[in-house]
Amino acid sequence: MRIFRNILYILVVLLPLSVLTACSPPAKTLSAQEAQQIAEEAYIFGYPLVTMEMTRRVMTNVPEPDGARAPMGHLLKYRSYPTAEFRDVTAPNADTLYTSAWVDVTNEPWILSLPDSDNRYALFPMLSGWTDVFQVPGKRTTGTGPQKYAITGPGWAGELPDGVTEYKSPTSIVWLLGRIYCDGTPEDYAKVHRMQDDISLTPLSYYDQPFTPAAGNVDTSVDMNTAVRDQVHDLDIASYFNLLATLMVNNPASAADAPIIEKMAELGIEAGKPFDVTQFDADVQAAMEGVPKSAVAKIMGHFSSAGENINGWLFTTQTGIYETDYLQRALITAIGLGANRPQDAIYPTLERDTEGNHYSGENNYVMHFPKGQVPPVEGFWSLTMYNEDYFFVDNPLNRYTISSRNDYKLNADGSLDLYLQHSNPGPEKESNWLPSPSGRFTLMLRLYWPSEESPSILDGTWEIPAVQKVSE
Repeated sequence: MRIFRNILYILVVLLPLSVLTACSPPAKTLSAQEAQQIAEEAYIFGYPLVTMEMTRRVMTNVPEPDGARAPMGHLLKYRSYPTAEFRDVTAPNADTLYTSAWVDVTNEPWILSLPDSDNRYALFPMLSGWTDVFQVPGKRTTGTGPQKYAITGPGWAGELPDGVTEYKSPTSIVWLLGRIYCDGTPEDYAKVHRMQDDISLTPLSYYDQPFTPAAGNVDTSVDMNTAVRDQVHDLDIASYFNLLATLMVNNPASAADAPIIEKMAELGIEAGKPFDVTQFDADVQAAMEGVPKSAVAKIMGHFSSAGENINGWLFTTQTGIYETDYLQRALITAIGLGANRPQDAIYPTLERDTEGNHYSGENNYVMHFPKGQVPPVEGFWSLTMYNEDYFFVDNPLNRYTISSRNDYKLNADGSLDLYLQHSNPGPEKESNWLPSPSGRFTLMLRLYWPSEESPSILDGTWEIPAVQKVSE
């Protein structure tokens, strides 16, 4: 989604300071400007890990699986598509049914068993605490037959049962975000539900034994209503960096991150050590207190330069694996947590027209595909409507997407027109109508398993059509 997607807490639970080593003073005296710059870089670097942890807390803060939430180690099986009320993850999808789980592989591996999917499109990306997709079994990569994988932690070394393939996670936090295609009919829902019920996730110590995951412990201090992104943005600088330092103990940075880790140490931000902003002079403290706002502005401001711009559509092939592109990683975390690798999905997004104006429900628009030029994919495509905050829009049809599974109408010449507007365009066009909010809106075109042969969005031989404003 892009569950499930989108996510979440003002009160941050930290390890007791007594179990952490004493706070390290900065390695050198820094000016207010220097401290602010390093703190902004550190904030952007840590944004995915903090957001993942906040997301994990809210999505697992229930005693038993319930709706869009389940305790740690429980498989959460989405039985229907999310609605406009869903707020756990930004930019959710209504194309696939999620089967997801949060696991902690600090102490032992977890075994994921996948059944035969009868050639159905599915993928099961595994995200590290830093949001990188470190493995993605599924139809494109490993086929549709039965499969077994051991998700192991960064420090684990041991023997695995025969027939189990090891997937090593670089972090202790792992988010399994499986997606299974479903056309949304009662008959297909039933088929996918049976497949979901045949998926299992167990600790290695219970392999081939009966296993019932433990009930979850509910933390009443966790804000279960405010969107995760907003809760992350509301953290003050001390809470943010203390949480980051705590998380980095079991979710280490990569070797390629050494330069930013060295910079962070200049501010006293180190794994396992408490961060004390009061150690700095008043002017430095004042500068650092404004970092959450300024860093978030940089993250969100990166949107317009995050990839290519084709007819106003912005997209990138830099998702799922980010290496040291921290700003890109933070932006995708903010607007599309759980994004796949580009070979599995491309997510062109449209906020403004070619003249730089926001799209708005005050106007009517048409997206025109010439004959034979709908998005070229091996999987499927969909066009999703969001409000300006990347959440679904309530509408009379409860329709949040138009996709290759819809029974839309072609024009006499074989071309396709999709109508994007707030008001119903009438019975002759309703099958091709994607309702918008009355105010600003955002569109996302998803290409699942985009074609690697021309025409293809991957090599630029297929271009996304513009969304044109039309008179009423």
